Amino acid sequence: MGATYTYDPQKNDQMKTFGRIAKIAVAVIVVLILLFGSFYTIGEQEQAVLTTFGVAKSVTESGLHFKIPFVQEVEKVNTTIQGFSIGYDANDVSIEDESLMITSDYNFVNVDFYLEYRISDPVKAVYSSDDPVAILKTIAQSCIRTTIGSYDVDNVLTSGKNEIQAEIRQMIMDKLTIYDIGVQLVNITIQDAEPPTTAVMEAFKAVESAKQGKETSINNANKYRNEKLPAAEAEVDRILQDAEATKAERTNEATGQVARFNAMYEEYVKYPTVTKLRMFYETMEDVLPNMKIVVNGADGNAIEMMLPLDDFNQTTISGMTN
Repeated sequence: MGATYTYDPQKNDQMKTFGRIAKIAVAVIVVLILLFGSFYTIGEQEQAVLTTFGVAKSVTESGLHFKIPFVQEVEKVNTTIQGFSIGYDANDVSIEDESLMITSDYNFVNVDFYLEYRISDPVKAVYSSDDPVAILKTIAQSCIRTTIGSYDVDNVLTSGKNEIQAEIRQMIMDKLTIYDIGVQLVNITIQDAEPPTTAVMEAFKAVESAKQGKETSINNANKYRNEKLPAAEAEVDRILQDAEATKAERTNEATGQVARFNAMYEEYVKYPTVTKLRMFYETMEDVLPNMKIVVNGADGNAIEMMLPLDDFNQTTISGMTN
């Protein structure tokens, strides 16, 4: 048997009514979504970045604002003065990786800072970098270490804090101008400055002792050099002077011998026999200084003994010459 369908006008009207109600509900929901999605509110201490198809602009006026749903997006930015610590955490516990620094006179110190900032350009703060606050902290830590490293420990711990703060602040501001991340530095202050822990102090003392030992060794070496160098230079001068004197003496002696030889040679050329005899007598006088000369007569008897030899030589030579 086939199924039979009985038309029920009342039931059909109920279904139509339910359909109309559902459509109205959906329409109301859509209208509500569009209505509430079309407006946004900016507080007194806020600004917003409104993007339309990816193009961003800043909205600075507080109050109720309209935007096109699904076309425009809004990101709110807190423009109040905010801050973060460097060197310690929220529980006031020291973070040595951030606080421990070395001064210009090679001392270690723990220095804590508190930095205050505000968003100066919401568009750049949102779109110039992923995390402008993290960049600001990195810049601040770099500037802090550079500045602390240029001061001695006394200035860092006592009298130089204000000057150090001012120098760090100016250095951070200069770098923020270069990076242009939409963040403005308000202030940075030293919260605390003290010597490091006992373990670090002991390590520092060991390093300082080694440094002093190095300086002592260098000073002793320089002292020894300063003591020995003048004496060595004086000895070098003396040796050079002695060498020059010996050179001059030998040169003069050789020159004299050459002159003497040339004179003897000239005499020899003129009077060969006499010169030979004179050279013989002079040589014998050098070899046998106590030699006596006896002149024999024709019959072989000694007739005269001549002393000294020079007189005899001169007499003999003169007689021969005449």
